[in-house]
Amino acid sequence: MYIRILLNYILGYVNIRIEGYFVEKFINICISKGIFLWNIKREKQATAYANIGIKDFKKISKIAKNTKCRINIQSKKGLPFIFNKYRKRKVFAILLIAVIIFIICLSNFVWNIDITGNVAISKEEILNSLEENGLKIGMFKSKIDTKQIVNNIRLKRNDLAWIGIKVEGTNAIVKVVEADKKPEIINEEEYCNIVATKEGIIVKVNALNGTPLVKEGDTIKKGSILIGGFLEGKYTGTRYVHANGSVYAKVWYTQKEKIELKQSNKVQTGLSENKYSVKINNFQINFYKTLSKFENYDTIEEIKKMKIFSNFYLPIEIIKNTNYEQTLENKEYSIEEAKTIGEEKAKQALENTVPNKEDILNTYINYNETPEAVEVEVIYEILEEIGAKEKIVF
Repeated sequence: MYIRILLNYILGYVNIRIEGYFVEKFINICISKGIFLWNIKREKQATAYANIGIKDFKKISKIAKNTKCRINIQSKKGLPFIFNKYRKRKVFAILLIAVIIFIICLSNFVWNIDITGNVAISKEEILNSLEENGLKIGMFKSKIDTKQIVNNIRLKRNDLAWIGIKVEGTNAIVKVVEADKKPEIINEEEYCNIVATKEGIIVKVNALNGTPLVKEGDTIKKGSILIGGFLEGKYTGTRYVHANGSVYAKVWYTQKEKIELKQSNKVQTGLSENKYSVKINNFQINFYKTLSKFENYDTIEEIKKMKIFSNFYLPIEIIKNTNYEQTLENKEYSIEEAKTIGEEKAKQALENTVPNKEDILNTYINYNETPEAVEVEVIYEILEEIGAKEKIVF
């Protein structure tokens, strides 16, 4: 909203007085038609004041006629009216020239970096890589060698399959394609063992090639050889092969949750306050002097970068901090309630890690009670294939 208010200040706006018995209907119709009104104040039941942009002002005459309201302009505000006031003075000409020169100077720098395509890799990590290789906010566009930056990053990072950089206006558009992590592929002609990827108890061994080294009921550790990449014959002796087969075992997924019997939870009251700041490059101006009026609150920050056109960003950020008031709500749980809550939380966490719930063989739940809390441990016993090929190194 504050972006629109700032744009209307640049383009010009008027403060209007609305009179009539259907003032509320007039305002609702304007909102439904996308006409932006702000700083609306009701004086009486049949009178209201509001700010409206110059372009939108031309659209409201028909609405005013249909709702039988009278519209009067109280004041005119914004840069166009200021310039008009001083159009015959040298100050206006100097100011206009200064603004044009300022915009031309700003157009030679990069003021925003837009990154798309990243999922596993964080935006901050990519920004750090770009800065290390010569691209950061505030740089001269003429000093940016996009090809060199792309080549350097590709050589240093194996987690990026592709990266492209394009500078448009004052915006650097960076597109990345993350590389898939592929398992090591062992050639069929190479010798290998099948080893355990997890701890467990063997349920079934199906060796297609190689020598089984475990049997049903054996307890194995991660890294244990399950099917050896060799065959032994009475006359041929020991010869190495490419092991093939599958090994199934019982494995366990465990999750613990501790539930305090006496808890203080933060609950929002529904009250909030907004605090605004403007950041010009690295210099920040706060439009508030006092601390929050709330004793306990949670803050959410929104940052909007100013731009004139789609890719012409300015080194100006409008920061909106919204403080949501919170109160502490004390609650006491019984032992049974704590057990239920802990069990639900543990199971919910396990469902995000278990490969397939249909393979769950058994569920075990353990409780540890103290005067202050209950600790719940949920264990899923799952039938899972645990074999992976590992190259034999001589």
